[in-house]
Amino acid sequence: MNERSLQDEELLRYSRHILLDDIGFEGQTRFLQSHALVIGSGGLGSPAAMYLACAGVGHITLVDHDTVDLTNLQRQIAHTTASVGTPKVESAQTTLQGLNPHTRVNALPVRADAALLDTLVAGADVVLDCCDNFATRQAINAACVRHGKPLVSGSAIQMDGQITVYDPRDAASPCYACVFSPSVVPEETRCATMGVFAPLVGIIGAMQAAEALKLIAGIGQPLTGRLLMLDGRSMEWTQVRMGRKAGCSVCGDKPSGL
Repeated sequence: MNERSLQDEELLRYSRHILLDDIGFEGQTRFLQSHALVIGSGGLGSPAAMYLACAGVGHITLVDHDTVDLTNLQRQIAHTTASVGTPKVESAQTTLQGLNPHTRVNALPVRADAALLDTLVAGADVVLDCCDNFATRQAINAACVRHGKPLVSGSAIQMDGQITVYDPRDAASPCYACVFSPSVVPEETRCATMGVFAPLVGIIGAMQAAEALKLIAGIGQPLTGRLLMLDGRSMEWTQVRMGRKAGCSVCGDKPSGL
């Protein structure tokens, strides 16, 4: 974390956070001094990054190799019609800096491969997985386990969403590979072919920001070991408890996938 202190204008900007007993001046200062790494600047990454910026996270790094397409605008709220054809991270960077000029935003228009993630995760305080493919999710998880960084994972497709927290600092917490084995590759389901309910990504993305902020400030009870699944048709939540898998290839007793 950096050591910058809150300025007078920021005390006013974040006053509604500072009034909260759970956050206060100390928690808001932690937001300011923190670095959040957001992988993906689409449906989930848009609201997640926007809330992190508005909340006063001092440093946000965005990673996404894709460009803005007209079909994205139905749900990816960090982008505008004028952004079509431009890199998503650059479009999102403009939006975040417009929301909060005090937040430093790094925009990396590249694919998040294992080598890049190993460098970026090491320098982050919290990681948000807002991507849409299995291989990248596994690479993000492996880097978070390797460097002991908490991971807020979200996904949404059609009318269904889910969110959880994987925290390698917690001995009881599973990692992503404990729940979704790297050796069992699922059939990829993408919004481009399956569709997605626009507000659903906003709900899950906003919750990812909330979990990230809780982890940064050390408040409340994070979703570690609990997978929340939302049925957007009925707006009903289902919770599933998850435990660490002793034989996990990434975080188990004899890891082989790091």
